[in-house]
Amino acid sequence: MIGIGEILWDILPEGRQLGGAPANFAFHCQQLGNQGIVISCVGDDDLGSEIKKSLQELGVSSIVGVTPQYSTGTVMVEMASRGIPTYTIAEDVAWDHLSAETHHLEMAAQANVICFGSLASRSESSAQTIDNILSNCTKGCIRIFDINLRQHYYNPVVVKRLLSHSNVFKLNQEELIIVSEMLGYNGTEDQLLEILCETFALKLIILTKGEMGSRLFSPVMGNSVMGVMPVEIVDTVGAGDAFTAAVATGLVHGLPLQKIHSLATRVAGYVCNKRGATPTLPLEYKLAGD
Repeated sequence: MIGIGEILWDILPEGRQLGGAPANFAFHCQQLGNQGIVISCVGDDDLGSEIKKSLQELGVSSIVGVTPQYSTGTVMVEMASRGIPTYTIAEDVAWDHLSAETHHLEMAAQANVICFGSLASRSESSAQTIDNILSNCTKGCIRIFDINLRQHYYNPVVVKRLLSHSNVFKLNQEELIIVSEMLGYNGTEDQLLEILCETFALKLIILTKGEMGSRLFSPVMGNSVMGVMPVEIVDTVGAGDAFTAAVATGLVHGLPLQKIHSLATRVAGYVCNKRGATPTLPLEYKLAGD
């Protein structure tokens, strides 16, 4: 299972944490019993060296290039009420300059899941690289577009292009409104989900709703609505990536939609109850390899 795109340091009020949705996704995939791999790029600096060391300590396989002319990415994270984060993302950093090498394409051709977002396509260089890698996937690969809208780093062209590569689409309630307006869609939540699935041949939409829980909507597997886990929220950083990793794991294992949803909800709730994006999950959540 591959996460491709940004890798960086989240600069939190209490200190520095490894971050970036693709890295978080790969980490949680690894914890759930899969082989988690991250494809990204860091600078030839201390922060980049520390990222590679951290990935190794976390047990995550990585294909992380080094660009001496660009610095390692950072994000300033501030916490609002109930642990909801806001982000200030450094620009023109290493992960804005991904390149598609032969081993990237070979890895994509072997992957059963690839997860990607819109943020890493903010630069033309990385956008082209991601397109090339996704074009090398097999037909059976689960291709998850976790849109992850941040600041001004998105537009209709990018969203349509990445949706065209996808068969699973993850977004939150606010992003559903933004995407629908961008693409010119109107209707109820049900209608919008149906339009997206039909237009882009999606097998599943993952819709998160914060305190209201989440919804998994599939033209084939059905519909599942579930509330959040009743936990004390410490912060929500990485919870969405953990949710996505659990859904990906459930899909690979062929679990029924309700069981997939239950696993994802429990995993995300556990992460919300811990500090940072990459807490160690209890072994009870591990599926692969059982």
